[in-house]
Amino acid sequence: MADNRPLKSLTSDRMQRRGIYLLPNLFTTGALFAGFYAIVQAMNGAYELSAVAIFIAMVLDGLDGRVARLTHTQSAFGAEYDSLSDMVSFGVAPALVAYVWALKGMGKLGWIAAFIYCVGAALRLARFNTQSEVADKSYFQGLPSPAAAALIAGLVWVMNEYGIQGADVRWLTFAVTLFAGLTMVSNIRYYSGKEINLRRSVPFVVIFLIAMAFVLVAYSPPDVLFAIVGLYALSGYAMWVWRWLRRRRTRISGLNK
Repeated sequence: MADNRPLKSLTSDRMQRRGIYLLPNLFTTGALFAGFYAIVQAMNGAYELSAVAIFIAMVLDGLDGRVARLTHTQSAFGAEYDSLSDMVSFGVAPALVAYVWALKGMGKLGWIAAFIYCVGAALRLARFNTQSEVADKSYFQGLPSPAAAALIAGLVWVMNEYGIQGADVRWLTFAVTLFAGLTMVSNIRYYSGKEINLRRSVPFVVIFLIAMAFVLVAYSPPDVLFAIVGLYALSGYAMWVWRWLRRRRTRISGLNK
C-alpha cells in the first residue's frame, strides 16, 4: 500500500528512525556536565574545582565538533545541542563563578558585570550560529565564548593557587569580566585554528613542541593556562592595531607619491 503522508512527515520519520549520533553528542554532554558541575561547586565555595571544570568543558567542546567532522556524524541536532551546552558552560557558569567568588560584594555593579558577560556570551553564540555559513572560517568575529570563559576561570584558578581571595581582587575581576563580555560581541577578529588538518603529517619538531607544551602545563597548570588564554584574548587587539598601522602606512605612502 502506498504511503500518502506528506513528504515533510516522511522525512521527519526517517530522521527519527536514524536517531542521534552518539559519539560527538557524548562529548557535548560531557561539556554540559562540566559546566553544570562548575556552577554547583561555585555555590559550594569550591572555586578551584569550578575553574578546572570550565577548562575541562572547553577541551570537550573543542573535541565534539572535530570528532563529528572526522567521523562524518555532523547533524542539525548536534549543532543546536552544542550551542545550548556552550551557553551553560561558557555563558552562565563563568558569570556565576565570577559573581559568587568576587563580584557579590560590589552590589549592583557586581551582578551587572556578570549579566553583561552572560548576555555577551548569548549574543556571541547567536551571531556565530547565524553567520557560520558565510563567515571566514580562519577567524572568529569576537572573542570565542570558550576562551572568554577560560579567561575568567584562569583568573579564579591563579588567585586561588596563591591564596588570594576574590574580595581582594574584586575590581580586577570586574574589569576582566567586562572585558570578556564586551570582547565577545566586538568585531575584533581572532584566529580560529579550524584550518589545521589533524590527519596531515607534520615535521618531528612539531611533535616535540607539543610535548614541551604539555610539560609546561603540567609544571604549573593555572599559571600557564591563564597566560595562554590571556595572550590569545589580547592577540585580537594586537592584530587590529597591526592592520590599522599597515593601512595608515599604505595611505600615507600613497599620498606621498
